[in-house]
Amino acid sequence: MKYSVYCLGCKVNLYEAESVAEQMDAGGWQRVPFEEEADAVLVFTCAVTNTAAAKSRKMLHRARRISPQAALVLVGCYVQVDDGQLAGADILVGTAHKQEIPALIERFLQDRVPVKAVTPVDHVPYDDLRSENFAGRTRAFLKVQDGCDQFCSYCVIPYTRGRQRSMDIDDAVKEAKALSRTHREIVLTGIHTGRYGREHGTTLADLAERILKETDILRLRISSIEVTEVDEKLLSLIAEEERVARHLHIPLQAGSDSVLRNMHRPYTTEEYLNCLKHIRERVPDISISTDLITGFPQESEEDFRQTYAFLKECEFSFLHVFPFSLRSGTEAEKMKGHIPEPVKKDRAAKCLKLSDELQRTWMEKWIGRSVYILTETAKDGMTSGYTSEYIPVTIAGELPASQYIKVKLTEVTDDLRMKGEIYETE
Repeated sequence: MKYSVYCLGCKVNLYEAESVAEQMDAGGWQRVPFEEEADAVLVFTCAVTNTAAAKSRKMLHRARRISPQAALVLVGCYVQVDDGQLAGADILVGTAHKQEIPALIERFLQDRVPVKAVTPVDHVPYDDLRSENFAGRTRAFLKVQDGCDQFCSYCVIPYTRGRQRSMDIDDAVKEAKALSRTHREIVLTGIHTGRYGREHGTTLADLAERILKETDILRLRISSIEVTEVDEKLLSLIAEEERVARHLHIPLQAGSDSVLRNMHRPYTTEEYLNCLKHIRERVPDISISTDLITGFPQESEEDFRQTYAFLKECEFSFLHVFPFSLRSGTEAEKMKGHIPEPVKKDRAAKCLKLSDELQRTWMEKWIGRSVYILTETAKDGMTSGYTSEYIPVTIAGELPASQYIKVKLTEVTDDLRMKGEIYETE
């Protein structure tokens, strides 16, 4: 029996998709590319914006065209909030019940009776999904947290994934040990990663410290963290332990205090900037990147000018920029003063151009310096990898993945990568 998987959305979705795929493999199923006809098709959906929801529906119809007789399974956030929009799926699985997917498929293939496994997210426990299914990749993801209690006005995630909850620290360390046997880098990820362990009386820094002590992982990376959650213990680990990646992705979303208030973000621009200054005092040369939303309702031209100036002041290494995209069911949907699409996109384009300028400035500071990279891909006589600071580097020669190589950085290329010359291999 053959199955395929298509995953939209975030790294947490990717982790969960690979975990379910691992269960399918263990049950004797054969994974095939999504474009190949299969007996079961799993689509992991996203609901973060109306656009993401539309893409989820599009993939439903595409999957049915490719595999008309398959058990078509839709999973995740969009199913949780809008299952009524997903006519045509055979099996609907919301935030819970993902570990039951193989059994649900087997049941459907026997009786062809549609299945709906969608329960309220009010008291969903932390799921027992595990995945070591990152074959061929230098880095593996380890999901350690789920859900969110922040309730930003633009975000539907608390309604799709429920309240924040975490993997038990002993289980997380055990999973990290397993991943460290086949991978050189682990990325700790979650919906709100920085709030890991609060219900257990532990912190993300506690987990990182144990993983460093109890595994031989070469590099430990944090996927994203809020500015209010960067504590002193975490900064000490980054400053003192070279195996912790010197890169933090800290979402900003807006550089105007009035917009931040409308978004229900828990900081001011002054607080955010002071935190960045403190981080850089503790960890010089750390890379700090961010997320930005342009054209949020009521964002004036002056608000945008403030944001643009603030982005420069923060000296980010790069930006992820998104024009505001409405999500049904959020507080932002009901706000007055929605911005025209062309204005949102124009502001996003300006910030993306600024991102390129900031990234080039950041990279140029590294010319002539020696760093270590973990190799990832090799093609056309060149090998690519990333530094601890998440700088993409290309070196001459085709080398195997997961090599730890010391290189001298020589120049910044037009496509915002750095060239390096090999000093030594591990």
